[in-house]
This record gives sequence, C-alpha cells and structure tokens, in this order.
Amino acid sequence: MGHSYTSSLFHCVFSTKDRERSLSPEIRERLWPFIGGIARENGMRALEVGGVDDHAHMLFSLPSTMAIAKAMQLVKAGSSKFVHETFGRRGFAWQQGYGAFSVSVSAVDATVEYIKRQEEHHARASFRDEFLSFLKRHDIDYDERYVLG
Repeated sequence: MGHSYTSSLFHCVFSTKDRERSLSPEIRERLWPFIGGIARENGMRALEVGGVDDHAHMLFSLPSTMAIAKAMQLVKAGSSKFVHETFGRRGFAWQQGYGAFSVSVSAVDATVEYIKRQEEHHARASFRDEFLSFLKRHDIDYDERYVLG
C-alpha cells in the first residue's frame, strides 16, 4: 500500500463585499478562531488567521484531496453564516474573488508574522496596494478592472 505525503501551504486573502468596513474588533476576535475551526473540521490546518475591518488573511495547509477553490468556498460560506447568526449581520458577505498564494515551508514564520501585524501594516498601505504587490510578486497576470478593492 502506497502513502502520499504533500505540503500545500497557502496564504489566502479575501475582502468583505464592496470592501465594507464591517469586521469590527468584536467580530474579528471571534471570527478568526471560528475560521480556524472551519479549517480543522474540513481536514485543513490553519496556521494563522487575521486581518482588519475589510479583509481577512489566512495561512493554511490543505490536504492533498482538496482544491483551493473548495477550501475557500467552505471558509467563506461558513464564516458568513457565523457572522449572520452570531452578530445578526444579515447583509454581511465576502467579495466573490480571493487571492491564494503558495508559501514555502521556509516562509511560514514570516507569513504568520505578516498576518499578525495587519493593523500596523494597513496604517501604511492600502488593501489594493497590498493585493497588487502579492499578484506582482507571484507573477500572476491580472486585469486591473477585476482586482479586489
């Protein structure tokens, strides 16, 4: 019987619908651990979850059997439902798209620190600038009209 061993680490970034600043500190304090629980329940491992009032960052390890699109669908749907039910925010939604960037094992610690420092990072840089830098750094073609933000 053969065994398969994989390392699929992704840094995912996704924003609230229309970039609404709807993630208050009270919501974030409960939402980030909840997202970690969604990951765990679905065979993923959340290494760090964080963000600010209009977007989230998640560093997680995917099982070999799960596509990134499925992982994001599970996280976004489950976390939207949590915000609706727990905080009575019926209108809350995530933007349709997301960014998913592969991370090497050697960059895990730096990525975790980056996610933990989102508040101070966004005192200096906009979400749009941050997202464009990810796309450029990962050499991803994009259409300016469809970039989040």
